[in-house]
Amino acid sequence: MGWLIYLSRKMEKAKLISYINYEVIHLKNFFIILIFLAISACSSIPKNTQDSCAIFEERYLWYKYSKATYEKWGVPIHIQLAFIKKESDFNWLAKPPRQKLFKVIPFKRPSSSFGYSQAVKGTWEQYKKETENPLATRARFKDSVDFIGWYVNKTTKILKISKKDPYKQYLAYYKGWGDYKNYSRDKKAISYARSVREMAKKYRKQLKQCQKNLDKNKYIIF
Repeated sequence: MGWLIYLSRKMEKAKLISYINYEVIHLKNFFIILIFLAISACSSIPKNTQDSCAIFEERYLWYKYSKATYEKWGVPIHIQLAFIKKESDFNWLAKPPRQKLFKVIPFKRPSSSFGYSQAVKGTWEQYKKETENPLATRARFKDSVDFIGWYVNKTTKILKISKKDPYKQYLAYYKGWGDYKNYSRDKKAISYARSVREMAKKYRKQLKQCQKNLDKNKYIIF
């Protein structure tokens, strides 16, 4: 009889372990789904990227991050948005289109640009090192606006360009600090910088209509 009792207890223990494992697996799946939904909610492209108020009404945390960047680096919020609008149109997974061989076969991408700010790997690594932010990622809006603040701040130090000048700041962002002096020969860069300047003006005008309400809002809304 002793061996029957022992066997019964072993079976009960095995059933308990099996049940616990089953519940743990389902709990893990539940949390994975929650994390996925949270990331999707935070990272999807806003419905109206032409309107700064609409962007921040839909993504209130983005306003908090942009404001924090302004307070830290002195880069106006409307300029931050204009840069991201031009670089990625607020697509967190944006990459340069692949080049094509013989105009047909997909080839490599022209650069390592990625994310909201379209920062290249080398400059991003420099940013992480100088700001002591090793976990920063180009697919995160908070890190992307902080990167733009850091870059514009360095541009002001290196090239003596005002942080409130979206045209020249974007030229330096697009060309790089070393090649900025040659921007006058780059018609594409000039065209892009002009569009950033106009977008910044538009965002600034819109923000005047809603910034007081955004500052009053203390709730965290995704």
